[in-house]
Amino acid sequence: AEPSPARRPVPLIESELYFLIARYLSAGPCRRAAQVLVQELEQYQLLPKRLDWEGNEHNRSYEELVLSNKHVAPDHLLQICQRIGPMLDKEIPPSISRVTSLLGAGRQSLLRTAK
Repeated sequence: AEPSPARRPVPLIESELYFLIARYLSAGPCRRAAQVLVQELEQYQLLPKRLDWEGNEHNRSYEELVLSNKHVAPDHLLQICQRIGPMLDKEIPPSISRVTSLLGAGRQSLLRTAK
């Protein structure tokens, strides 16, 4: 058996991102990659946990997450990515308009700041 990674608490936004990546992959051509990812997410307990009424955390399977988040479509992550660019362009205009890439650098980067 492979050694498990160091058990550090995973921030909620990270575990939600893992879930959204698996959800996205599961509906496209990379279904085997999605299956392997889901296995590892469950094995290393990286998915968002469920809180009970006493505030105790419980691990959830990928399928349980899908069922309890029916509003999250397989392309949810893609939709988020498609909205980020136009929102940022209003705040901090890029150097070249109408060129949206998740991989842009400098003034075309989605991580650009006003400075």
